Amino acid sequence: MNGSRAAALATVAAAVLWGTTGTAAAFAPALGPLLIGAVAMGVGGILQAVVNAGALRRERRALHDRLSVTALGALCVVIYPLAFYTSMHVGGVALGTVVSLASAPLASAVIERVADARPISRRWAASCALGVAGCALLCVSRSAGTGGNVVAGVLLGLAAGAAYAGYSWAMRRLMAHDISRGAAAGAVLGGGGVVLAAGAVAGGASLAAAPPSSWAVLAYLAVVPMFGGYVLFSRGLAGIDATTATTLTLLEPAVATVLAVGVLGETLAASGWTGMALLLVAQVVLVSPRGRPRPTRHDRPTRNDRPLRPATQNDSSLPYPIDH
Repeated sequence: MNGSRAAALATVAAAVLWGTTGTAAAFAPALGPLLIGAVAMGVGGILQAVVNAGALRRERRALHDRLSVTALGALCVVIYPLAFYTSMHVGGVALGTVVSLASAPLASAVIERVADARPISRRWAASCALGVAGCALLCVSRSAGTGGNVVAGVLLGLAAGAAYAGYSWAMRRLMAHDISRGAAAGAVLGGGGVVLAAGAVAGGASLAAAPPSSWAVLAYLAVVPMFGGYVLFSRGLAGIDATTATTLTLLEPAVATVLAVGVLGETLAASGWTGMALLLVAQVVLVSPRGRPRPTRHDRPTRNDRPLRPATQNDSSLPYPIDH
């Protein structure tokens, strides 16, 4: 298995873990979604810093030289869960999820185009279009009829998508400058995690009154999807660009839907199953190996392009004899 294929599979595995968060959070009704997001991503980010403490110490000078990129990534880590969960709260689950998840690959493409002059491939454009359409069908089918402040929900969703793309790009940019995967993840996710965890503790009075089951949910979210998921995601970013990675993680709502139907007993309309099919097709389009291009008329070898037969000393076609 080549490096890019392994990186893509690691990113898909991260999306699968992230897809379990909604079902897990349903078992902690005493906690609000905003608090759950801040605690889970905050603690998960801190764990990234702790596990990668050695790499952070060894590469502190290189990280300091790229402090602006690191700080931008950490800021995006802080913004993402706050904007994402607030978007769903004020605009409805469907609107917040669609805008946040679907706008992330588009934001990544813009960031990499502007910052890195990276061209946009037709393969990615096709995959992204299928993924956005599938995500929209899936999320709308799950939350039909919900109301909310549309304008605020859209703006917050766009902020969440841009923040997700921003910290993904920052981690990838650090790795591209010879900073190890562990140091990049520890600095960006750990920096944002400290701020999120501090804010959750300061404003989370309901944490103290939460039952043990809610604490168990928080522990799972922090360790498995947030910590483990971002370990896999950082492995993915080490082998593929941020635009491809954020497009692959559009699989997350499909996983969340399967679990919601199978575990929580939710129902899914036909449009939702169509959306899931489109998401799976989008993943296949993006990760399928490129076929060898067929030669055109101008690419086919001509008589003059055919390999020469080995020359011998008696070959009269040579303009001079061969000296041994």
